[in-house]
Amino acid sequence: MSENKNIGDRIAELLVKNSMTQRELAERVGVTEVSMSRYISNDRTPKGPVIANIATALHTTSDYLLGAESNEDFETEYYRIHRLIARNASQMTKKQRNELIHALLEESDD
Repeated sequence: MSENKNIGDRIAELLVKNSMTQRELAERVGVTEVSMSRYISNDRTPKGPVIANIATALHTTSDYLLGAESNEDFETEYYRIHRLIARNASQMTKKQRNELIHALLEESDD
């Protein structure tokens, strides 16, 4: 992805990558479809909490959406953690697995 893209371009690319519609993203983020359309077309800039929710829904970071880091850095870390968990899951106790599941499914307060 090019470094000179704006937030709307980044959201649009991630929608395609995640096979998600604007409507689905708007519902997940808790904004109207019209607002999401305006963010993607760069007619409006989302506020911080909305950016954080968009990032979560699109499996990226707020920094990436704002152009402060590359998405490849985040994806590399995500897959490293995924492999680490998968490799060690059989050695985890039931309590550790339950704690991990709880942590992964816990909704953030953003």
